[in-house]
Amino acid sequence: MASDMNDYFNKKKSEGGGFNNKSTGGNGGNSGGPKGPQMPNIDFSFGKKSGFIYFLIAVVIILVLAKPFTIVEEGERGILSTNGRYQDQSLLPGLHFIIPVIQKVYSVDTKVRIINYVSRTESNSVSAGIVKKPAITVLDKRGLPVSIELTVQYRLNAKFAAQTISNWGFSWEDKIINPVVRDVVRNVVGKYDAESLPTMRNKVATEIEDGIRKSVRSLKNSPAILQSVQLRDIVLPVKVKEQIENVQIAKQEVQKAQQQVQRAKQEALQRAAQAEGVAQQARIEAKGKADAVTIEADAKSKANLLIAKSLTTKLLELKQLEVQGRFNDALKVNKDAKIFLTPGGSTPNIWVDTKDVRKRTTAN
Repeated sequence: MASDMNDYFNKKKSEGGGFNNKSTGGNGGNSGGPKGPQMPNIDFSFGKKSGFIYFLIAVVIILVLAKPFTIVEEGERGILSTNGRYQDQSLLPGLHFIIPVIQKVYSVDTKVRIINYVSRTESNSVSAGIVKKPAITVLDKRGLPVSIELTVQYRLNAKFAAQTISNWGFSWEDKIINPVVRDVVRNVVGKYDAESLPTMRNKVATEIEDGIRKSVRSLKNSPAILQSVQLRDIVLPVKVKEQIENVQIAKQEVQKAQQQVQRAKQEALQRAAQAEGVAQQARIEAKGKADAVTIEADAKSKANLLIAKSLTTKLLELKQLEVQGRFNDALKVNKDAKIFLTPGGSTPNIWVDTKDVRKRTTAN
């Protein structure tokens, strides 16, 4: 084909300057007149290698149209299918060449994904790896309906991604995670009464997470890796809520009464302490007064003892003379006075004015 095209172009050149030359019909066929614009001569002759070059061009066009390569993004794995059969080893992120038509690559997400079980009207809505599903409604130990809200974080096990897709298909999440979560929640919550669930929230959350982990790990080839399970809320029936609220109110009343009793005890203890303090103070004051009287009596006794020891015969005679002198002076003033003698002594020491009975003078 290439040689025929070259022969054609050479023939046109030899006939009259190429197929782009035009004669000017307006000048009566005068070949010496001005010529019109001419197309550039294109030489498609590649010589002896022209056939190989055309083959390469055809191959490149076929490759571009068939796209014999694929790119696996980071956070993904490629599942290679050859004639409908999945390869056991998944493709890592990067560029991979395949055989067009015969082979095909499916990309699966290995990043962390989230399922929110919430009490809302919308369900099965997906947004950036987050799936929303209805809250899990189960029966408690007595058959009362309880709604459990959870958040489950998980991701595809990249090591066994190809086996997981081969066994479970691309909807493996709905076949593995969702049924396991619902089954475990049903078994755990069914062991408790609805009233006890709020008080045992932490224990229930731990049992649910442990049960889901154990169930997922027990599956062949560990298709998923569980990141976390968070118990968001426990929605109880209205009657159970009212009963719990009544119990809480009763407990609060009891606590309030206990606080009042405790306060009364503290006040009584305080008053008793104050009374004890007052009594103690009175005892201290009485003891102080008694001690003062005792000290004073002891002082007087010691003083009298010292005085008694100091009284001699000559001192007494001196005191008698002094008293007698004072009575003598008194008799000079009042001669009608009566003089009384003390027993055992001749010296008078008392006199009474007979003129005025109410007037008495005592001399010691």
